[in-house]
Amino acid sequence: MTFEQIFTVSFLTVILASGIRLAIPTLFAVIGEIITEKSGVLNLGLEGMMLMGAMLGFLVTWHLENHPVAPLDPTLAAWIGLLAGAVTGLLMGLIMAFLSVTLRADQVISSVMLVLLGQSLSAYLFRQQFDDFAVQITGLVPIPIPGLSDIPILGPAFFQQDIVVYLAGLVVLGSWFLLNRTTLGLNIRAVGENPGAAETSGLNVSRIRYIATLIGASLAGLGGAVLTVAQLHFAREGITAGRGWIAVALVIFARWNPWLAVVGALLFGLADAVQFRIQALGDQSIPYELLLMLPYVLTILVLFRGIKKTEQPEALGQPYIRGAR
Repeated sequence: MTFEQIFTVSFLTVILASGIRLAIPTLFAVIGEIITEKSGVLNLGLEGMMLMGAMLGFLVTWHLENHPVAPLDPTLAAWIGLLAGAVTGLLMGLIMAFLSVTLRADQVISSVMLVLLGQSLSAYLFRQQFDDFAVQITGLVPIPIPGLSDIPILGPAFFQQDIVVYLAGLVVLGSWFLLNRTTLGLNIRAVGENPGAAETSGLNVSRIRYIATLIGASLAGLGGAVLTVAQLHFAREGITAGRGWIAVALVIFARWNPWLAVVGALLFGLADAVQFRIQALGDQSIPYELLLMLPYVLTILVLFRGIKKTEQPEALGQPYIRGAR
């Protein structure tokens, strides 16, 4: 591999377009975790939720596309698959909320249990359903925006993506608006900072934490489904490859700010795109193991940004007992 191969317009265009696309699953999970943690619930089970969302989303889409009697249009099947992934995440979030809010169990232990559940159950479902590891679906296809998609570099990167990429921007905007411009968002932040004072003012702390946890988990499940249904169009065991853990780390990097979460997710996506592209060039001078490490090393480095000063909710990770102050 030479610098002439890297510093070209085509190379940079592919890297930017791929980086944006690969950032989306992680971005959904990061946004969801920000909402959850703002309520005071520490959900470290994103990896399990993303795995289950990815697997159920793929399974539903595959069955609908290949129905022996009435196969659905691939685009419609993909949308139903994405919905299935979000619902799967929501159901796992319900388990998390029951353990951490109702039973007041240790949130770290509860989260790790969900990761193990997601890893084992998704692997079981895949092995039971598929003998052929090359099974694929049609999924979603890119939708170029006329005019804008012809802009050099920026056009292919931003305006030749599938619709999920465009909708991700609305999710970021919606999460910011929810947390900063709505009564529900104010309540979520209140119970995350001082649940005792929030209860005194008449808020139902448990109900609000349930809502925030379910929103966050459904976005994590959706992120997993986006990976398999909208991007890769195939599934395998452990397909999220640690993206859930990356999302947890990026919440700290973003300082619980949805807009900074976009930056963190994009950094991870670009690092992932670079290692994929370099491997595709067939360069044998760099061990592929080092390339696989690149996104995770970058995540460790960006975490240093959040070490000196964090802005986490005061009651994060602390179970709340009604009537306590």
